[in-house]
Amino acid sequence: MAKTDHSRVAALFDAAREGDRAALDELVSLLTPLLWQVARDQGLDVDQAADVVQTTWLRLLGSFAEIRSPVALTGWLITVTKREAWRTGEKRQVERPLPELPERLAEASPAPEEGVLRDDQRARLWRAVDTLPERCRSLLRIVAFVHRPDYAEVGARLGMPRGSIGPTRGRCLARLREQLLANGEGDWL
Repeated sequence: MAKTDHSRVAALFDAAREGDRAALDELVSLLTPLLWQVARDQGLDVDQAADVVQTTWLRLLGSFAEIRSPVALTGWLITVTKREAWRTGEKRQVERPLPELPERLAEASPAPEEGVLRDDQRARLWRAVDTLPERCRSLLRIVAFVHRPDYAEVGARLGMPRGSIGPTRGRCLARLREQLLANGEGDWL
């Protein structure tokens, strides 16, 4: 996040702490995609990540008075998200029920090789995203992690006119496709 972004987050946090609901809403809209990415990076599925992100925001609401440095708010939220994700992951391991055995072997889950290939493909995808210009990386992360993003908010966050978001997304996806096909590693169907 750029220095101005930290000061913007700090200003929104201060306003939210004073009771400005719109500032809190903007803060949540601004930082939720990042928190989603942090939660998912900890290995959580979509439902678990949603719970972790929600818990993180609730923890913030309960900690307004304790946060002394609003400029460091983003780091605080990331730390809380990681800790909640770790707790959720540990809890999931403890509470995991024994799997039911399939009636026939053919109905068993996909082979381990398929999971490894899928994970490898996902890692190569995000490495390719990281080679794109910052504007494309930001836009594609929002599109990937936010269900039905509001183009007005996306445009405001990325400094883009609302009408250019779709075409820009198309160009970014085309660049990503070129990157993936150019490296020659694996299949991209």
